Amino acid sequence: MRMLMLAAVGGALEFYDFVIFIFLADAIGMIFFPPDLPEWLVTVETLGIFAAGYILRPLGGIVLAHFGDLFGRKQVFAFSILLMASSTLAIAFLPGYRSIGVAAPLLLLVLRIMQGIAIGGEVPGAWTFVSEHVAPNRVGFACGMICAGLTIGILVGSTITTAITALLPTDHFLRYGWRLPFLLGGIFGAIGVYLRRMLQETPVFVTMRTRKLLVPEMPLRVVVKDYRAGVVISVLCTWVLTASVVMLTLMLPTVLEQSHTISREESLIAASTSTISLTIGVVLAGVILDRIGPARVLVLGGLMFACGDAAFLELAKPGLEHLYLLSAVVGFSGAVASAVPVVMISCFPPPVRFSGVSFSYNLSYAVCGGLTLVGLAAFLQIDPLSHIYYLLFVSILETALGLYLWTVPSALRFQRRDPEGPVSKAAATG
Repeated sequence: MRMLMLAAVGGALEFYDFVIFIFLADAIGMIFFPPDLPEWLVTVETLGIFAAGYILRPLGGIVLAHFGDLFGRKQVFAFSILLMASSTLAIAFLPGYRSIGVAAPLLLLVLRIMQGIAIGGEVPGAWTFVSEHVAPNRVGFACGMICAGLTIGILVGSTITTAITALLPTDHFLRYGWRLPFLLGGIFGAIGVYLRRMLQETPVFVTMRTRKLLVPEMPLRVVVKDYRAGVVISVLCTWVLTASVVMLTLMLPTVLEQSHTISREESLIAASTSTISLTIGVVLAGVILDRIGPARVLVLGGLMFACGDAAFLELAKPGLEHLYLLSAVVGFSGAVASAVPVVMISCFPPPVRFSGVSFSYNLSYAVCGGLTLVGLAAFLQIDPLSHIYYLLFVSILETALGLYLWTVPSALRFQRRDPEGPVSKAAATG
């Protein structure tokens, strides 16, 4: 449990660093872009820089996972949070457009790319790390705890942003207040680096290294050559995950403000409520998954996602009541997020697990996560219910994935059923 808590807390601190950008999008747009640009264009360009962190995630994921499969999970785990902390701290001291002109958004883009590279190795690394430490009948709970840690990072970012926005006058907030969450992020990252030093290498990797079962060639090449079906399943699962994270938490304030005409402060509180509900949901779903398996959880999750979509639709009605109750329903509907890492881990054998999960996850997140942000920001100008249609599609995709894995259990042939301390030759070679 100590290992699990350390991994989850580190993930929370790193995810905080990654997501505070979106909660400060309005201020960042005013600080880093010309004041004469149309508001909608500033929003799209700001979200475009945020999306750049997603688009460059595959690069970080591929490189960091490569070293994680060859030299160990722990070292990569420590490096990713160090890179995130340093780039976040640099944003806190970055001059705005009025000071250095077009160099301001360009430097912001570079630092955002560094954050994307860092997070590209963090999340798959955390899932791989904890799944190889715990007993097979606790993998769902372990992955649920990691997902909860990530959502807590989102919650802390939302809470700190809300507090600073409420406490500071607008001119003070634009002058220096927006920098404070990034400054705190650098400090949190340093704490995360210290915590990561306490972790031990996974027993699975130690056994593979002792028995010389590590892959002799580039791990990603093995993944693409031998485990293409696992990549496809993992990409689709990540698509579901992006909707849970991006739509139900990160984009919620923007959607509520622009489409549902809800105030900024109410929108941020609603996002925090949704995130708390999601945090509870992913842990409960992880416990249930250990009893009934990931396929059934995905099917149930698809139905829950449809309920969350209905709650989102209710938010669009005039004369809204029960804003925060509906926001809690929206967040809880994303509980299936904890099933996604269990499915992905079960698609790849231990010697290439980190690379397989990381490549699939980051490739899908770059496309689905990044384009969802920019695409929805644009489509909301055309149809204020665009997000409703998108979430309905994701709920159908989620149910279809669950039914497929239910009827074709061999798709998850590397799911841990015995203690995986001694890694078998068959598991190592696939």
